[in-house]
Amino acid sequence: MKKMLFLASALLVLNSCVVRTATKVVSGAVSLSYKAVKGTVNGISWAVSKAKGKIDEDRVDGTWKVVGVYRGSFEDFSKDQNPDGSFTSECTEGFDQIVFKAKKSKFKPVHCSTQDEDWVKYSMEFGKNPSTKEKENYIEYNSNNYISVIDVNNKTMVLEGNLIPKLAFSGAKLYLLEKVK
Repeated sequence: MKKMLFLASALLVLNSCVVRTATKVVSGAVSLSYKAVKGTVNGISWAVSKAKGKIDEDRVDGTWKVVGVYRGSFEDFSKDQNPDGSFTSECTEGFDQIVFKAKKSKFKPVHCSTQDEDWVKYSMEFGKNPSTKEKENYIEYNSNNYISVIDVNNKTMVLEGNLIPKLAFSGAKLYLLEKVK
């Protein structure tokens, strides 16, 4: 009788542990997938989590076109349940873009794909960003201007800062860029 009672209680404890663990795994997977991607713009996903650790500067190299703008900071975006990350360009021909030359540590913001902007020298750092006071990847240019590099992959890049001054007046701070082939 004691063996039967012991086996029944052991089975009950094991069963509750398995159910509790399975619940944690499922809820953890749901929250992880929610934090990883939040919204899309033209089929391109916004990255919500900041890159963990240093981003190689060569990853930002190339031409990037602006496909999404969020009017608010990264913190606002991560708390927003339905972020409106739309962007309508005023360009009739071409697109708003930024060109990075990592080997020369220069970038050029280009409005409507014209070539009239000057190259700006920058340095990409990983550490405490002086403007946000957060440990992150950031680009410093013109000695006291900073752009936070939220995340970069082979297709998209998310930047926070004063990337396009004409949009910054309306509160735009977070930019989704797509790599131009």
